Amino acid sequence: MHVAEKGEGPLILFLHGFPDLWYSWRHQITALAALGYRALAPDLRGYGGTDAPDSVSDYTCFHVVGDLIVLLDAVAPEDKVFVVGHDWGAIIAWDLCLFRPDRVKALFNLSVPFIPYNPRFKPVETWKAFFGNDHYIVRFQEPGVMEAEFAEIGVGRAVLDLLSYRVPDPLLLPKGNLFGHPPDAPVDLPPWMSQQDADYYATQFEKTGITGALNYYRNFDRNWELSAPWWKSEIKVPVKFVMGDLDLVYTMPGMKDYIHKGGFKRDVPLLEEALVIEGVTHWIHLEIPDQINQLMFHFFSKFH
Repeated sequence: MHVAEKGEGPLILFLHGFPDLWYSWRHQITALAALGYRALAPDLRGYGGTDAPDSVSDYTCFHVVGDLIVLLDAVAPEDKVFVVGHDWGAIIAWDLCLFRPDRVKALFNLSVPFIPYNPRFKPVETWKAFFGNDHYIVRFQEPGVMEAEFAEIGVGRAVLDLLSYRVPDPLLLPKGNLFGHPPDAPVDLPPWMSQQDADYYATQFEKTGITGALNYYRNFDRNWELSAPWWKSEIKVPVKFVMGDLDLVYTMPGMKDYIHKGGFKRDVPLLEEALVIEGVTHWIHLEIPDQINQLMFHFFSKFH
């Protein structure tokens, strides 16, 4: 497991999303280390410098949370730690809190709220019913298919297109027209991504491929099945949740009602706040890093 680390003090474990790396947390690592924390940001299994098992079945929620427990046992064996997640990292952070609340002091989560197990809604078929066969989660399911299509335009290029997606609409990836523009057109990088940042991401994914990252999506239904024992369980750690109102997750069917009308608070009773920031997209910690760092510091400082 490749881990980026900086600072001394109470430990904060940062969990990145898709298609991301430890590098996503560069602004938070520097800022929180300067404020007296020990920031720890791994590449999750299948990403960057961390091992990538071959089998799709090696990327379940249990495998990934297991990696984190082994990491915590190595760096902070006796301690509860602060946890920060974004996107897939947020999903994994919820699982960590659900499975091992004894290891988490408090959670600051971004973009993806806790989605509890529901026996009536199998994830992939639910997304397919709402959004059709071109929805990115549906398209990612079949091993090898998206790898081949991304390879046609270059996997580094595909990752940059994904990281540059910043509208609140569902991400659709129709075959032969993946991102809605010619493959030789320059990527419209967001203002928070420099060319140096883009080169780092592209180089890393060209080196490792993207199969490990896609395998998380290929376990959505399996994770749903594995989560059945936690039906109607609550998240029992203190939480602050933040997302942008232009996040594609926020505009998913039923999400606004769940967040604002009591469902989220019911399932996460120690939720201090669910803050939705206007004019901000899915990449919130990159788009407004100073504001996120201040919110994080203010929240974690309550637990010293």
